[in-house]
This record gives sequence, structure tokens and C-alpha cells, in this order.
Amino acid sequence: MKKTVAIIGGGSAALFVAAHLDPHQFLTTIYEKNPTLGRKFLVAGEGGLNITHSEPIGDMVARYRPISFLEKALLEFTNQDLRNWLANIGIPTMVGSSRRVYPVNGIKSSVVLNQILEVLKNRNVVFESNCHWQGWNDNGELIFSNKGNVNPDYTIFSLGGASWSITGSDGKWSDIFSEHGVDTIPFLPANCAYQIAWPTQFIANNEGLPLKNIALSCMDECQKGELVITRFGLEGNAIYALSSVIQSQITSHGKATIYLDLKPTIENSKLLKLYNNSEIKTTDFLKRTLNLSSAQIQLLKSQLTKDEFLHQDLLLSKIKALPITIIGAAPLDEAISTTGGVALHEVTEHFELRKVKNSFCIGEMLDWNAPTGGYLLQACFSMGCFVARHINATAI
Repeated sequence: MKKTVAIIGGGSAALFVAAHLDPHQFLTTIYEKNPTLGRKFLVAGEGGLNITHSEPIGDMVARYRPISFLEKALLEFTNQDLRNWLANIGIPTMVGSSRRVYPVNGIKSSVVLNQILEVLKNRNVVFESNCHWQGWNDNGELIFSNKGNVNPDYTIFSLGGASWSITGSDGKWSDIFSEHGVDTIPFLPANCAYQIAWPTQFIANNEGLPLKNIALSCMDECQKGELVITRFGLEGNAIYALSSVIQSQITSHGKATIYLDLKPTIENSKLLKLYNNSEIKTTDFLKRTLNLSSAQIQLLKSQLTKDEFLHQDLLLSKIKALPITIIGAAPLDEAISTTGGVALHEVTEHFELRKVKNSFCIGEMLDWNAPTGGYLLQACFSMGCFVARHINATAI
């Protein structure tokens, strides 16, 4: 007799665990509180579906925090495995100029989602919509609105984080887990804008302008990339990648300090040589010799006094490490992703809850983090496949 699997949540990780469970062994049902599945997946693809990244898998593993937590899952189902799987269901992919991976020819996220759902239908996966999970009863059964109680052989929770609540990802499930004795960590925004108290004139002149080809560091971590100046502060891939250390500082000290390298391709000694050989005004040196943008030059001026700007050693040191104080983060619901959720010590290496037998947690509901660029989706896909293969092997 086939065993039963209840998957709670209908996001990316849930779809992939359902797609890899053995239909000869299991009767699988996905319970989704929304009318349809994959709502956050569709929102993520509105600007072009960045489905993964093309870098070598060893480099990819190092992008995640904590580094070792997702390693086995990512190696079990790599970014190339994902591309092969998608190609097999009629979704070929391509590598963009940033090395990010997208469906070819502008294939929309809705098409990708429908193809995945077709795979699930062919595997006889049952979809139960408008079923809101409400916890466990005294007998350990799952309680659903509009469905009653369910007692599956295996339960896989894929309840999401706490951003983009319009898609159903509101994190309210964490209270149920806490009441059930499972340790949870408060949600914090990640991959989000960070707040800076810009001088009034600086933001009036530079709001919306990019800071290109820069490097950003916080504590012991450094990230090259781009930033965008906003009225709120800074956003962009360089600062997103440092979310974990920035949030750590904010939590500990109420603020964080980041250091901006405006010319990461030029060493300090070469910068000094260029300056000493220059016979033009300081601002012209920054513009013509270093090719700094107007926004970069005004940023330097906004953070330095006039005497500091005209002091050779101080100016050169700030070009390579301009300190900027972060005073806060964007609200949870404006973040691309969140940290927090189920504490990692609550699950085994196969993401099984230690305190709830035959129950697993996958996706963003666990306390891990990754930058944008396809890493978040890849982790969800890899975790889903990893758990499915584990259950396939151990349930025999």
C-alpha cells in the first residue's frame, strides 16, 4: 500500500519536493492556503525569471549563510541539474551577461509554473487549495480549515518566510511551531534596502543614481557589484549580499558601518602614484583620472569636510574605504527575502524536525540566507529534491 505525504505550502520548494517523490511509493497532496499555487514564484518572475546562477557549484555553495547548512542539498541537485531538469520539461535556459540563468526567449514565469504543475499532475499529485494549516491536534494530526484533520505518513512543511505577504508568505505559522516546542527565530529583512541619513542636498541631487563597479565591505565580508542611491538609503546586489552581517550589527548595536571602495580595481599604492603625478584640481582628478561618476564624487564630498576632501592622504583612504552608517533596514514586507524562522538546530541534516517524527521543513521557513541572483530559488529547488530523494530511499 502506498504511503501518504502531505506538503503544506505551494511555493517553489514544495513543487520540487512533489516533483521528485516516487509516485509508485507515495500518494502526495499539496495543501495551499491560497486559491492557486506558486504565487511568490510568479511575483519573482515579473521582471524576468532569474531561476539560478551559472557559476561553478563550489563557488555557489559559498554564497549561502551559514555556509555548510545547504551544501549537501546543493551538491545533490546542482544549478546544472536544475537546468537539465527544466530542459527535459520543455523549459530551456540561457546564461545572461551577469551569469544569471533565465528561461530562453523570454519564457514567462507563468509558463514555467504551468509546466511544473503539469509534471505534478502526471505524477498524480493532488492539489488542495484554500486549505489553511492551523496546527496539530492532541493526537498529532494536522488541522486544516475547510478540510478537517489529516494524518499522513510524512509531512513536509514549505511555509515560506515573512516577505511579500500579498503572496501568502507572512510568517504567521512561526507562532504555531513555537507553541509546539519548536524553536523559532524572529524574522528579519534580508536582500533589502538599508536606511541612511543622507544630507538633504546630496539626496536631492543624486536620488535614483547608480554607484557602479564598487566594492562594499562590512566586518570581514566584502562584495563587489552595484548600488543605487535612494531617498531611504542604499539598495542593490552589493549590499544585499552583506545582509547577514549588516543585520547582525544592527541587532547588536542599533546601527551598522559599511565601507565603500569606489575604485576596487586600483591598489592603494597605484592610487597614490596617480594622485602624485596629477597636476589638476582634486575634483578633476577624481572625474578624469579615476573616472568617478558625479554621484560618487558628491558622495565623497557629502561624507567629508572640505579640509578632509583636500587632504591627500585622507581623501585617498576614503576613496578605498568610505565609512557609511546604516541606521535601519526596510520593512519586512518590502524585503526580497527574510532570515529567521525555524532554528537550524531543530532539523537534521535531511531537514527533518527533531521533535516531530517524519516531518520536514524546506525553503525559506528555515533560518538561512542567500543573495539575489538565482541563489534563493536554487536553494529551494535543491532542498525539495534532496528531501524527496531521502524519503524515497528511507521509506522502502
